[in-house]
Amino acid sequence: MDQGRQPEWSGEPLPPRVLVLAGGLSHERDVSLRSGRRVAEALRSAGIEVDERDVDADLLGILRSEPPTCVFPMLHGETGEDGAIREVLELLSVPYVGAGPAACRIAFDKPVAKETVARAGVLTPASACLSAETFREMGAAEMMAAVVAGLGLPLIVKPTRSGSALGCTVVRTAAELPSAMVNAYAYGPVALVEQFIEGAEVAVTVIDEGAGPRALPAVGIHPDGGVYDYTARYTAGATEFHVPARISPELAETCAEVALQVHRVLGLRDVSRADLIIDPSGRVWFLETNVAPGFTETSTVPLAVQVAGLDLGKVCLSLVHAAVARNRDNPDA
Repeated sequence: MDQGRQPEWSGEPLPPRVLVLAGGLSHERDVSLRSGRRVAEALRSAGIEVDERDVDADLLGILRSEPPTCVFPMLHGETGEDGAIREVLELLSVPYVGAGPAACRIAFDKPVAKETVARAGVLTPASACLSAETFREMGAAEMMAAVVAGLGLPLIVKPTRSGSALGCTVVRTAAELPSAMVNAYAYGPVALVEQFIEGAEVAVTVIDEGAGPRALPAVGIHPDGGVYDYTARYTAGATEFHVPARISPELAETCAEVALQVHRVLGLRDVSRADLIIDPSGRVWFLETNVAPGFTETSTVPLAVQVAGLDLGKVCLSLVHAAVARNRDNPDA
C-alpha cells in the first residue's frame, strides 16, 4: 500500500489561496468548525494562504467576486455532505476537494450506500429502512415486532442521513427499540434499523493525491463505554485509539481492500473514510462511509495520516493540487 511516502509535486506553482468551508446549519456544526480549523492550520503550515468561511448569504457573492484557487469543504452533516454545496461550486467552476455531487448523494444516504456496495460484493449487515410516517401508519407495536422477528437482536438504530453517530442507539432487548426509534427520528424522518455486529471497530482512510486511491493504516477504535457514540468520538480521552489497529497483517490488508472497493464503487474522490467492523470469525463488515471525514483532534483521519509517516499539511496540500489539476484538465468532472 506504500503508506510511508510523502506526496511529490513536479514544480507547479502552489495555489495562492484556499477557502476552507466549515460550520453550516447541521447538528454537526461544532464538529465541522473544529475540522475546518484543523485543515486551515495544516494548509497554513504548508505555506498556503487560507480563508475560513461559514456558509451564509454572503458566500455566493464572494465566490463570484473573489474566486479562490480551490475550496476545501469541511461541512459535516446533511447540508454539507448531501452534494448540494458541491453542485454550487461546480456551477461556478470552482475547484474543490472531495467527491462530486452524485457520489455524495449516494454515499451520504446510508441505506443507498449499503445497497450499492453490497451489489459489488461487500459484506454489510442486514437492515430495514423505516420512515416515521410508515412507522405510525402501520402501527408502531406491530412494526417493531416484525423488525425484531426479521432481523433479530441486538440491533443498532440510526438516522439514514446523519453523521457523528447522532441519533444512534444500540438495542439489545425489544423493550429498548421504541425509544431508539424516537431518538433516530429526532435527527431525520427515516431510520435505518440494522443488525448490530459485535466485534472490533476500525476506520480506514483512503486518500488520492492524484496517482490513484490508497488506503492508510486502519485505526482501531475502543470507546470506554463500548459504543462509539457522539460523546466517545469528540471527547478527549473517551476513546482509546490503536494506531495502527491491533489486527493481523492479513486482516489489515482485507480492511484496506474493502475501504478501497467502497471508495471506487461509490465514485468517491480525494479523501474518504470507511467505518468497518471485524467480527470474531474475522469477517469484515462495511457500516458506512464519509465523504467529508472529520479532521478534529480526536478524529481518525489525522491519526491515520500520522501513523503512515505523512505530514497532515502536505497531505491536505496534495489534495488541493489534485482538485485543481482535475478541474483544469477536465472542467466538467
